[in-house]
Amino acid sequence: MDALVTPTREKATADLARGWSDPVDVTIDRVSKTFGTTAALHETSLKIDGGELVALLGPSGSGKTTLLRILAGLEFPDTGRILFDEEDTSKLRVQDRNIGFVFQNYALFRHMTVLDNIAFGLSARPYARRPSRGAIRERAESLLDLVQLADLGRRYPNQLSGGQRQRVAFARALAIEPRVLLLDEPFGALDAKVRKELRRWLRDIHDETGHTTLFVTHDQEEAMELADRVVVMSQGRIEQVGTPDDIYDRPSSPFVFSFIGESSVVPVAVAAGRIYLGSEALNLPACSLPQGRGQLYFRPDDVDFLGVPDGTIHGTIMVIRRSGRARLAEVWLEGVARNIEIELPANSRHKLGDSISVLPRRWRFFPA
Repeated sequence: MDALVTPTREKATADLARGWSDPVDVTIDRVSKTFGTTAALHETSLKIDGGELVALLGPSGSGKTTLLRILAGLEFPDTGRILFDEEDTSKLRVQDRNIGFVFQNYALFRHMTVLDNIAFGLSARPYARRPSRGAIRERAESLLDLVQLADLGRRYPNQLSGGQRQRVAFARALAIEPRVLLLDEPFGALDAKVRKELRRWLRDIHDETGHTTLFVTHDQEEAMELADRVVVMSQGRIEQVGTPDDIYDRPSSPFVFSFIGESSVVPVAVAAGRIYLGSEALNLPACSLPQGRGQLYFRPDDVDFLGVPDGTIHGTIMVIRRSGRARLAEVWLEGVARNIEIELPANSRHKLGDSISVLPRRWRFFPA
């Protein structure tokens, strides 16, 4: 397991920066893609500013990897365009896009040393565009310094830990002086502790290099910690785009609310300016809400505990379990035959079978 250190990297960064171009804007303009009879992307549009670090977040089958592969030139869209600044790259081959791509499984050449792996993209260029052997070696060594592996250039991939191999893959992607950097589940093959360490490392590297970067992940914690903006995807469509705070605190749909973080949901109805849970009116403001049935979403840790059941969400504790530092209670709501989850206060003395009454401090109503 890696013990990451943070030595001074100013010289390596300065040496490398001479080869880096200005970060480019990326525009995804009404891109769609179908495989057979399955629509992987439905007319998707997105603008990414130069130098942004953007996460494509969603469950399996949401279209995030397809979109990343289209950006890389590994797939071509059925409709729509991909622009790098003002250049339409939609029909360009992958080798003509100057993309840095980091795969989940590293994709390193086992028969090459670490240094040769990093240098490969430059060494494989056509002769007219290939730097001198000395320049290639100098760049590869500077990248080894940047990714904190300066003493490991002569080793082979099978002599490295998983975290070290991923850093080599990242250095190799940077070696070709990419216009855009794409990462596909970059930490998916690593254990939890190394993933957390490498997330911090990647954010630091991005801030130093300034590349326009997109990464695909299904790990919401990873997306929220790393990204400037998060793009939440579901069933081939973008559900919401925003900062991590926007996505968590102001989810725009039931899917986003339930996918990001923990959530509890109860069926309610709005009538005459009141919110009803079953036959009981809740002490929540409802003047601006549309009339009719819907669902009330709230976070398990974002509730007030009240001493009386009137006007509250009340039920019976059926399960208490530990989740990290939190104690969570599953509460059965008899009136609507529904379980919800509530985070108990640190000093709580609640036990199984106790009645509990709560009201959410922050919540969203979504019409049925």
